[in-house]
Amino acid sequence: MPAVAGQQSENTARSLLTTDQCQAKWRISCYTPTQYRQAYNLNPLYRAGVTGKGRTIVIVDAFGSPTIQHDLDVYSARFGMKSTHVDVVKWGTVPTFDPANPAHIDWAGETTLDVEMAHAVAPDAHIVLVESGANQNGDGTTGLREMMDAEKWLVDRGVGDVISQSFGATENTFPGFRSGDFSSIQNLRYAFKDAARHGVTVLAASGDGGATNTTASGKANYPYRVNAWPSSDPLAVSVGGTQLHLDAKGDRIAPDSVYNDDGASGGGLSHVFARPSYQNGVEQVVGDRRGTPDVSMSAALNGGAWVYSSYDPKRVGWDVYVGTSEASPLFAGIVALADQVAGHRLGDIHQALYSLFARSSRNPSTGIVDVKDGTNNSYAGVTGHTAVKGYDMATGVGTIDAARFVPALAKEG
Repeated sequence: MPAVAGQQSENTARSLLTTDQCQAKWRISCYTPTQYRQAYNLNPLYRAGVTGKGRTIVIVDAFGSPTIQHDLDVYSARFGMKSTHVDVVKWGTVPTFDPANPAHIDWAGETTLDVEMAHAVAPDAHIVLVESGANQNGDGTTGLREMMDAEKWLVDRGVGDVISQSFGATENTFPGFRSGDFSSIQNLRYAFKDAARHGVTVLAASGDGGATNTTASGKANYPYRVNAWPSSDPLAVSVGGTQLHLDAKGDRIAPDSVYNDDGASGGGLSHVFARPSYQNGVEQVVGDRRGTPDVSMSAALNGGAWVYSSYDPKRVGWDVYVGTSEASPLFAGIVALADQVAGHRLGDIHQALYSLFARSSRNPSTGIVDVKDGTNNSYAGVTGHTAVKGYDMATGVGTIDAARFVPALAKEG
């Protein structure tokens, strides 16, 4: 499947474990939304009434989950949050959920992760979940076209302020790529162009394959650097992954690192798209190509997110999830908060993001936090990129301090 769902770890429990218990049992840290809220300095925003109220996050997944509302309600109650109604839009012929079907299970897990992470950051934002009925095949277009059709349909009807996409297909898997014919990708961009015209922000997870990514079969990785669409699209904000190092309260015990354990933060140069103007300031890094990611949020297994689900009757309870499929909906929540502060949609935030980044080294009020600890996104034998001072293709401009970044983005946008 070229459009690959996010990753679910093998770490599962009937009930939540503390961070110390996760370390003792699995040798990884497991984080709750309470810890994320502290780590990203969200609580001052909540106290000021900035909760995403009045804004709408659109999440797009294949097949969806039959228990998504129930699972969000349980998740919210466990952490003292009020839940929200999830409006489900079924696009195409969505098959009846089959817990014996691995693809259904994978995408139900992805759906649950997306919804719960977005809600954790923007608890009062409205959530619209698009469940696509298309199963992706190896040509890099079929399932993606149905998803793009659904996104354009919603945008045209004024539904959604920010769209989160936790799926992707390696550019090399699209028809015509080998001959330099990129029309199969170009012809899928209509939803993003429509979103830009309507002021809707589009996000895409940068992937979990570091500087490489999966082949068309989904069973192997390319032995050289590649990139994936829609993350590589200049109209999509590419969201990469970090590893948080937190104590039980959510305070940092070390600076953020590059996500690189059960997977690695996707990032590198696009072979399809030239450098967009908003990356002119980082030309020394990306050259004449579009570079990804743009910004990063939590994605590592060691520091994975607790998620509650009941779609699989054999696995009801709490799981730890990993990947940039977590990072994208987390950042979607951040955009929803900024939209609320601005009082309107911010649309394509690339120019604002890179303008804030250009000032961030001398002005911490931008809320952009550099990730520069020397870790990297090398993966599957392919040498990746190192997190250094300034922009890099492991974490982009870095990560964020929400109490500063949200009002700065709202003003800049």
